[in-house]
Amino acid sequence: MRSFSALIASALLLTASSAFADSRVFIIANQADGYGIDQCLARGDKCGAHAARAYCQSRDFAQATNFRRVDPDEITGAVPHAANEKCGGNACGEYVAITCQR
Repeated sequence: MRSFSALIASALLLTASSAFADSRVFIIANQADGYGIDQCLARGDKCGAHAARAYCQSRDFAQATNFRRVDPDEITGAVPHAANEKCGGNACGEYVAITCQR
């Protein structure tokens, strides 16, 4: 009976770990296009859920589990700016992180 319990526990552990391993965070530029979808994504509002899901599905993921604005300082080495330049508004660019899961 113990070996059967251990087998079930192992199977559950493998299933859970594969679910977490199959997600990816996409960092995309938040560009004002006049439709407001970018602001919905950047603020994490409910109105951005459809856009985030569509973005994930276009990359063969099933769903978007999270979306939010990303500060350029959170993106290590990817968004260079001068040492004396202060980021604010669109000065250094705005980005959105969308977490997709299979």
